[in-house]
Amino acid sequence: MRSVTYSMGVSLDGYIVGPDGGIDWTDPDPDVFRFWIEEIRKIDVHLMGRRLYETMLYWETADQDPSLGEDEQEWTALWKPLPKVVFSTTLSTVQGRARLLSGGLAEEIRRLRAEPGEGDIAIGGATLAAEAAAADLIDEYQIMVHPVLVGGGIPFFAREERRVDLELVETRTFNAKFVYLRYRVARRAES
Repeated sequence: MRSVTYSMGVSLDGYIVGPDGGIDWTDPDPDVFRFWIEEIRKIDVHLMGRRLYETMLYWETADQDPSLGEDEQEWTALWKPLPKVVFSTTLSTVQGRARLLSGGLAEEIRRLRAEPGEGDIAIGGATLAAEAAAADLIDEYQIMVHPVLVGGGIPFFAREERRVDLELVETRTFNAKFVYLRYRVARRAES
């Protein structure tokens, strides 16, 4: 069965977006960007909410920018053909390889898991991930910790009172600044 991963950059104090809505502090260094290029190769479909979709929309046409660097061109070449599912009740259309859904996240994940495929199902965006986590549908949490305290904003983890046991799968440090953490949800064997 295909794994569902929730993967995003996060400030050291636990936010994916700062209090002003900005993400300028998430600009990765070249090694971190290369890492994300390799990670996207493992994904078959990306689920996201409206805000993340609007942020990532840049990459649908970035290849038209002649000043784009080699790594950015490679990212764009991987991102554009990647199937995406955008969950929104306010958008009426989406672009590229995206399709729009207004609800049914749990059903969509179950449907995607039933399809043949080797790659992961990625979830981006805290609100969407919180809904998937509440339904116990996330298998892994992948966190790139940025060396900054932003003091508020949108938290990486939902604030619901719920315990989830995790097993550390991987850690990696980039340039003595960024830390990547990968945890798998520890599921108890059902009797």
